[in-house]
Parts: sequence; structure tokens; C-alpha cells
Amino acid sequence: MSSVHSSVELLHRSFKLIVGAAIIIFGTYFLVDKPVAFYTYNHHINHYDILKWMTYIPTALESIAPVLLVWIVVDLSRHSLSHFQKTLLAMIINLAVTLQIKEGLKFVFGRYWPATWTNHNPSLIQDHAYGFHLFHSGSAYQSFPSGHTTIIFSVMSILWVVYPKWRWLAGASCAAVIVGLLGMDYHFVSDIIAGATLGTITGMYAVYFFGLEKNDS
Repeated sequence: MSSVHSSVELLHRSFKLIVGAAIIIFGTYFLVDKPVAFYTYNHHINHYDILKWMTYIPTALESIAPVLLVWIVVDLSRHSLSHFQKTLLAMIINLAVTLQIKEGLKFVFGRYWPATWTNHNPSLIQDHAYGFHLFHSGSAYQSFPSGHTTIIFSVMSILWVVYPKWRWLAGASCAAVIVGLLGMDYHFVSDIIAGATLGTITGMYAVYFFGLEKNDS
């Protein structure tokens, strides 16, 4: 019975997060996205190389995930997984699942990017192209939700819940990626909100399905 209640509670929390994020995204789309994008562009904030390096954190996590998965599988053949390994496995699987969901959402929403930075994509800053084009595919329509934000939150949300003493690392990593993406004009604020929401929700479900317990040691 307790597991049923837990799953229902998780569903309610997810629903509240989605509704809350949708409301914020709606307001951000009209009031925040354009001013922030033009501010960073007009003040040449993207000239700071450190910001670009910050955006590489999710890519690094995505690259190292297969190596960690092999290590976990090999270790599993010799003994049961430790709490840390089980947490890593949850992160890796959640990352893979979340990436697929993210790709589907990008196709559904089909949003233009804030700046032109890949394959001469039409953008707000260069072409005054702004908005959503539902069910459009191609690199020009993949700004929403932010994949980088989705990746970092899908991993760090699990770390945040399971290892409270490492919350500083989870928070700092997420903040660094967000600042980098906005500073480089890679994403709109609402793209990031959507990615953070998606990553957080899938992270909560990963913790639940893997039965991960909080570790304060």
C-alpha cells in the first residue's frame, strides 16, 4: 500500500511541476526570452570562453556514461552493486531515457534558436525568427527544451536526492550549465526551464523505480 501511495504522490508532484513550469514558460516566452537573448548578444557576453566551457559539462557526462555502464556490468558479474554503483546505474539509464524524451519534445515544439550557431539555423538575433513551429524536424527547430539542461538535471537531480552532502556539486553544476547556455545565446530562458523540469521529473522517477535511499554518509 505504501508503494501505491508513493507512486500516486510522485504523479501528483510531477503534474504540479509540469503545470507550474508551463505557466512560467508562457510568461517567460512573452516577457523574458527576447530581452535576455538580445542583452547577452549586445553586451558580447558570448566572447567569454569560460561560458562555452561551462556548456561542455553535459557533453562530458554523456560521453563518460557508457564507460561507467561497462564498469558496473563487469562488477555486477562478481558481486552485487554498492549503493553508489546503483545510483550511478540509475543516472545512466535515466540519462538515456530522458534524451529520447527530449528529442521527441523538440520535434513536437519545433522552436527556433536565439542565435545562429549551427548549420546556418534561422534565429531571433540574425533573422528575427521567433516562435514555435509544431511538429517540425531539423536542426533549425530544436531549441525547446534545452538538451544540455535536460542532461545535467536528469543526472544531478538524482545526486541531489540520494546524496544530500553533494548538493553543492549538483547545484553548482546545474548553475554553471545554465549560465553558460544563456551567456552563449545557445538557448532561451524558457528552453532551460523546460529542460530543467524534464530532467527533474525523470530524476524523481529514477529514484523511485530504483528504490534509492538517501545516503547521508
